[in-house]
Amino acid sequence: MAKSKVTVQINTERCKGCDLCVSFCPLEALSLDERINQKGFHPVRFSDQAGCTGCLQCQLMCPDLAILVVRKKREE
Repeated sequence: MAKSKVTVQINTERCKGCDLCVSFCPLEALSLDERINQKGFHPVRFSDQAGCTGCLQCQLMCPDLAILVVRKKREE
């Protein structure tokens, strides 16, 4: 049986901390980081990658294309 594995990649230097992805994540797995990126914004951080279902809401809502959700199939 194949199982889906999800990886969320965040380009923290591209992120302007608009909070849209945080607001739309149904699992509340994203939050704004305390650190500041080179542009002076608090970028988003992923707090619960293990619980991510790969719904793509964060990727779809990001106006700066700073989030990429990658789904890979793995064999059990």
